[in-house]
Amino acid sequence: MASEMTLVRRIGSSAQALSQGLDRAASLVAATALAVLVGTVILQVVARYLFQSPPSWTEELARYSMIWAGLIGATMSFKRRFDPSLFRGATGSTGMAMLAGTIQSLVVLIYLLPILWHSFYGPGANFARGFLTRHSRTTADALDFSTLWVAIAVPIMIVVILIHLLARWAGDPPPGAQEDTG
Repeated sequence: MASEMTLVRRIGSSAQALSQGLDRAASLVAATALAVLVGTVILQVVARYLFQSPPSWTEELARYSMIWAGLIGATMSFKRRFDPSLFRGATGSTGMAMLAGTIQSLVVLIYLLPILWHSFYGPGANFARGFLTRHSRTTADALDFSTLWVAIAVPIMIVVILIHLLARWAGDPPPGAQEDTG
């Protein structure tokens, strides 16, 4: 029994550490995507209004950067618990807080797991018709690369949020919460 509890604690602390590391990586990716987004929009505006000739690829690059910034930013929001909360006042009692956390976890799972499934499998569990497989066969209009590099942000976002959810259940404290050191 004690070895099982030790294993559970080890898994929980590993999930929390992985969650923290992924959050740091997400911060870098989202900041980079935002910088690319702002830079390409500025370039597009300057080229359009000063030179009357914007590069054709700037709008597409800005759009793809926005997708990455938004989806990876969603993982950061979830980690920091900025996600919509229906039960903010439910933290008064332990039972209500557990119920609220369970309902929130169920909503996250019910929403994200089908999207993750369909990222890989299409109708009839057909891998060839999955979201990522279809994107692997298409190329961006102005930029010469597969749109798979844009679409891959969806399952990455889902997996990172699921890891953050596991870390929450393992006791990952909300940001700003004082950990009990005594």
